[in-house]
Amino acid sequence: MKVFIVTAAALVVARPACAQTIALKPLAEARLRYEHVDQDGLPQEKADALTVRARAGLTASSGALSASIVGQGTLAIVDHYYDGLNGAPTRPIVADPENVALYIAQLQYKTKAVALTAGRQKIVLDDERFVGNVAFRDNAQTFDAVRAELTPVKGLKLDVAYAWSVRSIWGVQGTRARQQAVSGDNILANLSYTTPIGTMTGFAYLVNQDEAAVQAYRLSSQTYGVRLAGAKALSKAAKLSYQLSYARQSDYHRNPNDYSADYWLADATLDVKGWKLNGGYEVLGADNGRPFTSFQTPLGTNFKFQGWADKFLTTPANGVRDLYVGGGYDWKKWGRLSAITLTASWHRFDSDRLDQHYGNEVDLLATAKVKKTALSVRYAHYDARALATDTNKVWLQADWAI
Repeated sequence: MKVFIVTAAALVVARPACAQTIALKPLAEARLRYEHVDQDGLPQEKADALTVRARAGLTASSGALSASIVGQGTLAIVDHYYDGLNGAPTRPIVADPENVALYIAQLQYKTKAVALTAGRQKIVLDDERFVGNVAFRDNAQTFDAVRAELTPVKGLKLDVAYAWSVRSIWGVQGTRARQQAVSGDNILANLSYTTPIGTMTGFAYLVNQDEAAVQAYRLSSQTYGVRLAGAKALSKAAKLSYQLSYARQSDYHRNPNDYSADYWLADATLDVKGWKLNGGYEVLGADNGRPFTSFQTPLGTNFKFQGWADKFLTTPANGVRDLYVGGGYDWKKWGRLSAITLTASWHRFDSDRLDQHYGNEVDLLATAKVKKTALSVRYAHYDARALATDTNKVWLQADWAI
């Protein structure tokens, strides 16, 4: 019934465009990545994964109407790792299982004032803390959804989506707690307004993880919050960027837990002639210390936050406080390389209750481009204290796209 309604609505929108010229735009991209993990506490402490991911697709557009379809496949060339579904769980996990799947299949009507999208699509909201694409993983995350983005006046935007299925990073083999897709009635609402000091956003995310196998419904939540993100030029050579965010989360739908938890973020970056200095403090709060009564972000791009060693993809029962500082340098060109960046960051992780020091992490990243190929080298070292075990990760990656 949902497919019928979406298709019928799209056809109604499409009728005026039928007589116009149809433009075709192909999509092709590939990724080659080597990931090495050395993690204490496992029978086999090392894992090596060499994977290749390819995507191909086509967008046909006529006036304001377009239709897009993209397929993707992931192949493990070296599979000395546990991918979360296959392989030996005695090894460290590398969450890139082999996969062949339909990545995008959407219809869209788009003008300056309105964008209506229906079908399998990417949804990225704000900094992806609560809703994102998880683009770092080979299979990424998409949504079977209908979405409306309305801009009635300059600076004001309403973004509302209803998603009945979240297509996970686990691909077509996904099962049990790591399913191929998680069904549920998810409402993602975001209202933003541009002010002189930055973009103010109010949001409401009703997340319904309506699958008993996925943590027994305990990831279903309702989250309401506000965010300010802006930048200010301090001089011709210096700029200050900042983010402030607060949210309140509680149980929703079939979640058997009765809880509420707070989220806080304060972040600032000073940019001076290519040099960057960043610092911030992020809190995912806890309630009573029982599992899944802390602030959870099951639809977010969690790899981007709280360190690349992935120790906090699920928030611990006692919550987490992340104090971090970092810096880097960007320059436009060096020989055949362009868009070069070097960054480093340090994190101190503590609990939100019971005063536990979980551990510290150092993350390093170097990126550059050679024509249409993006290259990166990434390293993460987690020094465990009260949570998890010492872990080192190294990534070598090349991305290409037409």
